[in-house]
Amino acid sequence: MAIASSSSIREGDVVIVYERHDRMKAVTVRKGGELQNRFGVFRHDDWIGKPFGSRVVDKKKGSGFVYLLAPSPVLWTLVLSHRTQILYLADISFVICGLELRPGCVVLESGTGSGSLTTSLARAVAPSGHVHTFDFHEPRASLARKDFENNRINNVTVGVRDIQGQGFPEELTDKANAVFLDLPQPWLAVESVLICLRPNASCCSFSPCIEQVQRTCEAFRKYNFVDIRTFEVLLRSYEIRKEFLTDISVNNGEVEDASLPPQKRRRSDSSEKPRPDGGDAPNPSIGAVMARPYAETKGHTGFLTFARCQV
Repeated sequence: MAIASSSSIREGDVVIVYERHDRMKAVTVRKGGELQNRFGVFRHDDWIGKPFGSRVVDKKKGSGFVYLLAPSPVLWTLVLSHRTQILYLADISFVICGLELRPGCVVLESGTGSGSLTTSLARAVAPSGHVHTFDFHEPRASLARKDFENNRINNVTVGVRDIQGQGFPEELTDKANAVFLDLPQPWLAVESVLICLRPNASCCSFSPCIEQVQRTCEAFRKYNFVDIRTFEVLLRSYEIRKEFLTDISVNNGEVEDASLPPQKRRRSDSSEKPRPDGGDAPNPSIGAVMARPYAETKGHTGFLTFARCQV
């Protein structure tokens, strides 16, 4: 898989314009093109020939800048257009590990959706592996195909097919090292999965509701799959930054919140160390590195059910 076929930016490349960790944008480089944002005006002509990862400055003001990053699977998941609900990094990593993907594997996927997982699957099996992904919705499949072409992902084939009703194509019989299902009724596709999987290969099904999981597990058992397991991946992100506490007192080197009632504070004793400057008042501010969970953290996204085809 070649998301960026060169270390330098060329016309037609997709570039991730990075402003900050929660503000990025995918831009296709065109001669004469221009990007305007709150940091200034940036000309595409100035990007061509620069290596990915470069910092470019707004030439009019001279102070604003952005970074030009290559669209890795991780970054692409954060900036792609959401045509459907997508899988995020925690689930994607778990899927790739659980399906035991490696270079050279052949992977079947249904449905393609926005292509978030497909991009990571393609990277995992590159350079000699291949991903066959299917979506029943022709316009959505066409948009995903165009995204893969723009990102120069050349080991993905996008097909239009109702896998629930028709199953995977016959030419893929006994060809797959792994199968991933993201369908409303995945249990309808389990028989076709069995036909396509090689011995001892695995399937993963993603479902947002536990009732879907139950019916899928019943289908796996019916077709003699083994090692059936279901997981829910919950990700908790932390914010780490330096803050200054302005209303505090120091007792034996410990920071106390002076806003608390006296009975809630630690009592001072005769061993309290004096201020270095000889003063009696508490320090006006002390910097401290704080680590705490983000106020808005994504919780449940769905259930991942893995099952292995018997030898």
